[in-house]
Amino acid sequence: MKSIPKKVIMTDKEMSITLKRLAHEIIERLHGVNNLVFIGIQTRGVFIAKRVVSIIENITNKTIPCGTLDITLYRDDVNHISKQPVVQETEIPFDITGKDIVLVDDVLYTGRTIRAALDELIDFGRPRTIKLAVFIDRGGRELPIQPDFVGLNYPISKKERISVDLKEFDEKDKVIVYNKE
Repeated sequence: MKSIPKKVIMTDKEMSITLKRLAHEIIERLHGVNNLVFIGIQTRGVFIAKRVVSIIENITNKTIPCGTLDITLYRDDVNHISKQPVVQETEIPFDITGKDIVLVDDVLYTGRTIRAALDELIDFGRPRTIKLAVFIDRGGRELPIQPDFVGLNYPISKKERISVDLKEFDEKDKVIVYNKE
């Protein structure tokens, strides 16, 4: 399905401001960073998590562990997306048992990616808490999953999609709404 660019809803400067606000909100609402770890969902959630962690480390002068999670094999539609799904790296080089996890993704839509991530995380241990941070909440939930931290609420129709472009993976930082053809 081809998509047609409709509108840039965030520039690189607006994205930077939003990431800083998210970092400050996480520190404030979690009463500091003791016992805190971040896990980003592949692909863009990883880069967003690393950016937020960097901001928090600069604010607090503390090191925050950050891991990556690929949920491909935990998806409920894995057999429908590809005969040979591409599995990326899951790297959690620390024990999550008893930790306060901030799970990070770029766009929250149906909630199915987060459900898969929760299933996979539990295979690694029993965290004390798991909080969800998303850069964009586009609405349209199919499961009862809600974020704890949101960069931008931007409800759109099922005929549209949102792309979070990041300089680490794409050409530059921007968020675009597309019309699906």
